[in-house]
Amino acid sequence: MNSLSLKFRLTSIFACGSSALLLGLGLIISNMIDRHFEELDLKALTGKLELVQHALSEVHSRAELDALPRRLHDALVGHPGLSLSVGWSNGTTLFSTGETDFSKSVLEHEPSANDARLTYRKNREGKLFASITAGAALGFDGVRPATIAVALDTSHHKDFIAKFTSTLWIVIVLTAMLNSFAARMAIGYALAPLGALKQKASGINANHLDYRLAEETVPVELKDLVRTLNSMLGRLEESFQRLSDFSSDLAHELRTPVSNILMQTEVILSRVRTADEYKEILYSNAEEAARLSRMISDMLFLAKTDYSLITPFNEVVDLEHEINEVFSYFEGVAEGKNVHLTLEGKGSICGDRMLLRRAIINLLSNAIRHTPENGSVRVLIDQFSQKGDLILAFENTGEPIANEHILRLFDRFYRVDASRKGSSEGVGLGLAIVQSIIVLHGGKISAQCASGITRFEIRLPRNNDRK
Repeated sequence: MNSLSLKFRLTSIFACGSSALLLGLGLIISNMIDRHFEELDLKALTGKLELVQHALSEVHSRAELDALPRRLHDALVGHPGLSLSVGWSNGTTLFSTGETDFSKSVLEHEPSANDARLTYRKNREGKLFASITAGAALGFDGVRPATIAVALDTSHHKDFIAKFTSTLWIVIVLTAMLNSFAARMAIGYALAPLGALKQKASGINANHLDYRLAEETVPVELKDLVRTLNSMLGRLEESFQRLSDFSSDLAHELRTPVSNILMQTEVILSRVRTADEYKEILYSNAEEAARLSRMISDMLFLAKTDYSLITPFNEVVDLEHEINEVFSYFEGVAEGKNVHLTLEGKGSICGDRMLLRRAIINLLSNAIRHTPENGSVRVLIDQFSQKGDLILAFENTGEPIANEHILRLFDRFYRVDASRKGSSEGVGLGLAIVQSIIVLHGGKISAQCASGITRFEIRLPRNNDRK
């Protein structure tokens, strides 16, 4: 059923519904006509029955009884299709006329005068007759009541009903076909906006993702669909643009170390070199290869987090302990720039210790790298946020970051200082990895810069229940 077109389904439903309605109406009319004919037959037979009963009630002698058949014969002149039989229960028949052969059992049961029930019977030729039987008393004593049987040929009624039924079926079939055609035309007209919508949507491709469907040109019932499609196109355009930018950045970032390795190798092979020169170029190539390896590793990590392929452990992590461990790791770098590292507060959460340590390392490394000499880096742990989350903040002194850069700090391969592209300090994936780790733990990260202080704030739920 799902493979059938909407037009075919609607047309079929409408045609079947209208045909069923016509059929029901025809059956009701046919039944009403049939009952109407029965009432007419009963009325006609009852009139003849009363006529015969009245004639019998006026018989007061044997002579009048003998003359009764002639009177009944004269009374029935001009009534074709009518049959009449008058007799007694002993099998004696006083009068009989017409095409119906009443059996003796009909005349022998002595019905009452008011027991006139309509029945149907066929004669020897197969004609259908409607008949009633009733009793009638004579007008003098000594003679038992007579039995009167009156029948009327109803073949013409049945012929009419048969013709009416056949005509009805023809009308139903023709009407159903006409309704199907009319319904198909009407439904096709009603569904025309869908066809126009399909034609417009077919023109959307990777080069025209900015195209939007016009809501004012579709019926009210389709406006929600158009809004949904436009919203989807907006998301696709944004995702495609981000993917396009990411691909361009990735190609650029990979090209630089590969070009360096290739160029240095070609230069070193251009003529015979000393062992120290070969060693120096190998060290340089190893550094570029290490940079490529880190970039590929970071990209694999981000790809896994994007598709939820990483399932973090759920363990209690002492943030104070982890940050002090990272401080000891960066102590030499900080002393070299005379950067002061401080930690305030303490707290613990449930999460993956190794992933959280990686995020802390990336943030602290980023803070130390962008802090000028004689500056400071402060890490704060606040367990008493209004929403019940734990707040972990990294603050460092230094030059302020413009708002247009703040909004893109967590984009992949994005760096505020464009002159650092191609340097060995990083490839612009550190903050993107931090954001992926925090989101993986059900938290949020944001950045702000004010009064010469750059602040990265992380909000993490204390009990991170993941299943």
